[in-house]
This record gives sequence, C-alpha cells and structure tokens, in this order.
Amino acid sequence: MTSEGWGTPPVEPIGQHYIVCGGNALAHRLVLELVEHYEVPVVVLVPDRTRDHAPRIEQLDGVAAVVEYTSVTEEALRAVRIETARGIALVDGSDQENIHAALSAQGHNPGIRIVLRMFNQRLGSNIERLLRNGTALSGSATAAPAFADAALSRPNSVQVGDRFLHIAYDDDIAADRICVVADRIDRQDLGRIRLLPDQEGDSASFVRLAGEFGDGGPIRSATEARRAAEPGPVPEPATLANGIAALQTLPSEPAVRIPWWRRLRWRLLDTLRFFTSARLRVVLITALAAVLFAFALLWYLNGNFAWSLYASLLDLAGAAQPDQPGTGDGSGTGGTWQRIAQVVITFCGITFAPVATAIMVEVLASGRRGQHRSPGAGTRDHVVVVGLGNVGTRVVAQLHGLGVPVVGLESDPQARGISAVRALGVPVVVDDGPLAEQLRRARLKHSRTVVAVSGDDATNLEAALEARAVRPDVRVVLRLFDDSFASHVYATLDNVVSRSTSYLSAPAFAAALMGREVLGTLSVFRHVLLIAELPAELGTGLIGLNRHDLEDTGGVRVLAVRLARSPRLYHWNYADRTRTLEPGDSVVVAATRSGLARLNTTLTENA
Repeated sequence: MTSEGWGTPPVEPIGQHYIVCGGNALAHRLVLELVEHYEVPVVVLVPDRTRDHAPRIEQLDGVAAVVEYTSVTEEALRAVRIETARGIALVDGSDQENIHAALSAQGHNPGIRIVLRMFNQRLGSNIERLLRNGTALSGSATAAPAFADAALSRPNSVQVGDRFLHIAYDDDIAADRICVVADRIDRQDLGRIRLLPDQEGDSASFVRLAGEFGDGGPIRSATEARRAAEPGPVPEPATLANGIAALQTLPSEPAVRIPWWRRLRWRLLDTLRFFTSARLRVVLITALAAVLFAFALLWYLNGNFAWSLYASLLDLAGAAQPDQPGTGDGSGTGGTWQRIAQVVITFCGITFAPVATAIMVEVLASGRRGQHRSPGAGTRDHVVVVGLGNVGTRVVAQLHGLGVPVVGLESDPQARGISAVRALGVPVVVDDGPLAEQLRRARLKHSRTVVAVSGDDATNLEAALEARAVRPDVRVVLRLFDDSFASHVYATLDNVVSRSTSYLSAPAFAAALMGREVLGTLSVFRHVLLIAELPAELGTGLIGLNRHDLEDTGGVRVLAVRLARSPRLYHWNYADRTRTLEPGDSVVVAATRSGLARLNTTLTENA
C-alpha cells in the first residue's frame, strides 16, 4: 500500500473522462456501467491496488487508468486530471471524507458533475446545496427496499406521482398492466431472461403465420404457433405460462401481510421487554395474575362488582380496610376466603413499588451502558437480519417502521449499525461464536425469513445453509455480489431470493453521473429495471421527440407523460405516440441499464 502523499504516476493527458473513487463492490459495478453501457473513458482512484475489488477493476476493458492513493487528497485529484474531467463519483470512505473530497473537486473544476455516496441522507440533501452540479445518493437506501420487500414476499415498488409501480409475475399479472418487462424466465437458467423484449400486439404471432402460409396454411396448436413465431428452442407449455413479468401500477403501496393482532402483540411484548428483564417480568406477571384471581374471588363471593373493584384498588394502594360486616347488597369482607383474597391483593400491591423502582434503575443503567436487548421468549413470526452494516441497518429500520417483528444479528461488537438498531428498540444478538448458535439465539425456529446482508458472499451463504439445516422451509434472502454464484444458489435452493446491493444501486449512480434522475430500481430476479423521469427542457435533447423516437433506442419503454399544461397529472400509457415533447413536458420511462445509456447518448447528440 502506498503511504499518504505517494501514489502511482499521474495518468497520461486525458480529457472529458469520468473519475470513480473507490475500490469496493459499488465502485466495481459503477465502472462496469460506465465502460460497458455508456462507453466513456474512466479513471479509477483506489486506496490499494491489491485489496478488495481493485484487482478486478484493473482488468476491466475500457478503464483508461487505475491510480492508487490512500485517500482522495489534492495531489490524488491532480493525478487523475480532475481539471479536465466531466464527472467524479465518490463511492468509498465515510460521509465526512466524501464531502471533503467533493468540495475539493469542485474547487479544481467548478463545472464538474459530482456524485457522492452518503449514508446520512438528510446531511446529503444539505450538501447538495453547496455543490453547483452535484447529487448525493445512498447505495444502501437504494437497495434496502428490495431486500425488505423480498423478506415479506411482497413486490418491490417505486412511487411515481400518486401510484406505485411494481413487477408482477405470471398469474398475478392483471389485464391493466402497463407493459411486459421480461420473458423467458427460468429459475434454472437466469441467463435466458430478456428484459423489455420487443413490444408486439397480442395478434403478432397470428399475423406472421398468416403471411407465411396464406389462406391454405395448416392449423397449428398454440405451442406450435409459438415455435414458429419465436426463433430458437421453445420451452414446454408450463414454462411458457410461468415465464413472464409485467409492470403494473397500484393506487397505494403493497400492504404488509401481517394481521393487526400480531402487530399489536409484538408491540406490547416489545414494550414490555424494553422496560423489564426476564426476572422482573416473571415477578410482575405472577403478581398481576394473583391480583386478578383474588379480585375475581371477591366478586364471586359478594356478587358486587363495583364494591369488589373499589376494595381491590384500596388494597393495591396499601390502604387495606379492616373487616367490614356484610350487608344486604353483598358488600363487605366477611368470610375467610374474602379475607385471604384481600391479604393477597395487599401484599402484591406492596410488591409493585420495589419492582417499579428496579425497572427504572435497570432502564437507566442499561441506557448508560449501551447494552443491547436479546430477543425474548415471545418473539414469533419475525425476520432475522444477519449483518448490521449500512444495508442491514436500513433493512431493519424499514421492517421495524412497517410494524414487522425483526431481530438483528451481528458478529462484530464494534459494528456501527448496532447502536442505530438498538435506538429503535430492536432486539440484537451480538456474538462472534458459531453462526448456528447465533441463529438459535435469534429464535430462528419461530422466524418467517432470514435476510443475510453482510458484506461477504460466503458468510451470507453460510447463514442460508445453517438456517435451512434448522428450518428447511424458512424463506431466505441473500446479498450476493457474484452473478454466477447467485445462479447456482437459485438452481439449488427453493424459496430463496438473491439481491446485489451494488447491482441495484450502481445504475442509479451511473445515471446521476450522466445527469439523469432515477426514481428507483425494480428487480427481476438478478436483473435490474430502472424507473426514471426525464424533463423536456432546453439542452436536454428531449424537445421534439415522441414515443417512437424514445423507444427506438431499444431497452426503453415510455410509461407515462406529464404535459406542461397539467404538470401534476400523469398520463399512463399515453395513447398519442406521435405527439412530440414540448418545453415543460416530462416522460417517465422504464429502461434497462444499456437502454438508459443508449438513450442518454441519443439525447446528448440531440442537445
């Protein structure tokens, strides 16, 4: 590793290039996006050429140079020719380091496009005001919804206006779908999936056959018709019927399928666990049960509910009354069993005072010590999140906000996500012992899903296999970087979902570096579909284009149009395909990564 102030020699004179600072997985994916889809020259600034993803970045075709500096210093920026660059992406380091580097880059090149990764989104929105041409994005915030939705077995959605776009598969596809976004879906071979296939009408196959055979052509079955209409090997009818994904809109975000009474029970148990330890809960529950039983006995023996409640409350408060003679209405504490009940209530009331004091002392002491809470015996139907890094913390926060029971699991006691999760009141298991034991403590047997989102593929796969060894039917959501690895997992394990944080977030960073706003990403297994809104303004290249022009680039579908005269109204599946865009209009598109890159090139040429 080079020391501070030392690096590789400056790159050869170059201009109009893009700089990526970082050697992590996100930097790797981002460089791939830029060199393969946008086909622009890229210079990469890495902290160590021998570690993390730096060696693989160096082997990528299209990378102009790889420069090594331990941090993004003034000297490092000059070495990567910051003064002639078109854009810079800061996707490694802390929020503070990225802010400092962004301001330094702007000082060297006032017109440069800056995209920086920020975990603190609120701070990022404030930093954008200090940058003339900059955007702050969070990779974990972009990817976390896909993991959370996969854990709940519900479709991931992106909000556009007052509607939510989501991907529906096979039998869940409704008649009012916007468009087909993928076909040839086969879990055993994910490489066959086609994103945004050529759009044709429902009668396209029949028109093609009619032209081929004329009026005297032979009659064919549906499968034979598809074989003639579609080149290449055609799968069996069952695969054809289950291999399509479509984009649909919903008036509201897909609901979480958890009964309200389960949420209420979780909240009550969670609150009780927050204020009491296991021993104190036993004391409280025992005393409360004794009080309720004694009250029921008083009520049964004298038959007067109001008087029984009055006497019980006085006894709980320590103001026990001596024996009172029974009256005609049934009031009074005469009788042996009524006296016993009164004594029980009085002593339980005396117990509550020291227990309340112990609870307050424990809460204050645990808060000062910063201790985490372990899941209690009442934890049921919860989600276990393995790895409390940036992504894991976001996933826990999102699930907790939806009212879903969740338990965090982390092997590193110094992980910064532990304090954030503990602040939400979420139980955490912190242990560097065997993973099987950690999962047992997280009450895996009673969980609904295991989400493994640590930064290491092997650790995530180990968590999945350990979970399946204990519960073969548990749903598993994995964070995997390697596509080939993920394909083998899909082909081997059932009820498993794989996502890649860098794969989900890199297209958004690349589009932002090119000046395009991405509203969100949708997953079709390991493939990514981008939802972007493009405003038709002077200099954007959109003015004068219509739907045909935009979709001819390939890999792009126009979903909705907003007209300048009614900017709040989205016209979904806008019927007039020949109307050209005017200043003030905007279009919402669904695009593949390469499709959005080609569209960006077309618009740049038109501008």
